[in-house]
Amino acid sequence: MEISKTLLLVISLVAATCFLHAKAAEVYCGTPYTRCYRKYIQCPEECPSTTAMNSNNKVCYADCDRPTCRSQCRMRKPNCNGPGSACYDPRFIGGDGIVFYFHGKSNEEFSLVSDSDLQINGRFIGHRPAGRARDFTWIQALGFLFNSHKFSLEAAKTATWDNEIDHLKFTFDGQDLSVPEETLSTWYSPNKDIKIERVTMRNSVIVTIKDKAEIMINVVPVTKEDDRTHNYKVPSDDCFAHLEAQFRFFNLSPNVDGILGRTYKPDFQNPAKPGVAMPVVGGEESFKTSSLLSNDCKTCVFSESQAEIDSVKSEIEYATLDCTRGASAGYGIVCRK
Repeated sequence: MEISKTLLLVISLVAATCFLHAKAAEVYCGTPYTRCYRKYIQCPEECPSTTAMNSNNKVCYADCDRPTCRSQCRMRKPNCNGPGSACYDPRFIGGDGIVFYFHGKSNEEFSLVSDSDLQINGRFIGHRPAGRARDFTWIQALGFLFNSHKFSLEAAKTATWDNEIDHLKFTFDGQDLSVPEETLSTWYSPNKDIKIERVTMRNSVIVTIKDKAEIMINVVPVTKEDDRTHNYKVPSDDCFAHLEAQFRFFNLSPNVDGILGRTYKPDFQNPAKPGVAMPVVGGEESFKTSSLLSNDCKTCVFSESQAEIDSVKSEIEYATLDCTRGASAGYGIVCRK
C-alpha cells in the first residue's frame, strides 16, 4: 500500500510538471525596431505566465531590445530603483541609469516625455511650509497625447488614506472612464492603441500605449513615517496621494525631450552632479506646459501631424499585431501552445 501511495505521488508530480510545461507561455516580440522583433521567447518555469491574480507573484517578461532575446521573471508594479522610474518627491532614474530630482512647482504641469508622436505630462502637487525656499512636490497625475487622443489618470485627493478605496481616476478624450475594480480587469480605447489593466483591485495599474510605452503605476500617500523623516509638515486635510511610476519606452526618436525623455537620447549629457546625495536638476520654465494635456512647453516636440512625424522617423514597413491577444504590457504578445 505504501509503494502504491509513493507511485501515485510521483505520477502526480510528473503530471503537474508536464502541465506547467504545456501551459508555459511564449512571448512574441511584436514591437518594431527592437532587436528581437518577430521572435518567440520561452517563459521560465518559475513564472510561466505573463499575468498573475496575486500581485506579489512574478510574471514572465521579455525585454525585446536585449541582444540575448531571453525572458525573465519580474513584478508587475513599478520599481522605484529601476531605470525610467518617477517616484517620491519626485526622484527620477533616467534611461541612462542616473538618479536625479526635479522639484518643479506645486499645482503646475511639466513635460515628462515629448516625442514627435507621444507627449506625457505630469501634474505636480505639494505645499511649502513656512520658512521653506521651495515647494515639496509629488506627481499627482499623468496626461498622454497620442494618435489624436488625450488620456489622463490621476490620484484623487483625500485627507486620510484607505487601502480599500480606489483612488485612481481616468479620462479619455474628455470623458470620464471606469475600469471595473477587479484584478486583471482591462479597458481598451476604441482603436485598441491604449490599454489599462488593473494589477490589483485598487490603486495599481499598467498602462500600455501600443508600440510606444508601458507604464506601471501605483497610487500611494505621504505616510506619517515619510512626514517625520523628511519634515514635510503635511497638513491634516490632505495626505497628498500621488503616483509611483515606472516607464518603459519603445521606438523613441533621437529628438525625444522632456524631464525624463531626454535621458534616452543617445548623446544626452545628464546635468545631475555625480556624488551628490540629492542631485537636483532645474529647468522648470523649459518643461512647463499650460495644462495636463497640452504640448506647448519650450522643449516640446510632439506633433499631431503625420507628415511631421514621418519626417522625423524612418519609414519602416511592418505588420503590427493586435495587443488584445494578451500582451505582456507592450513588450510582446503571449502565444500559448
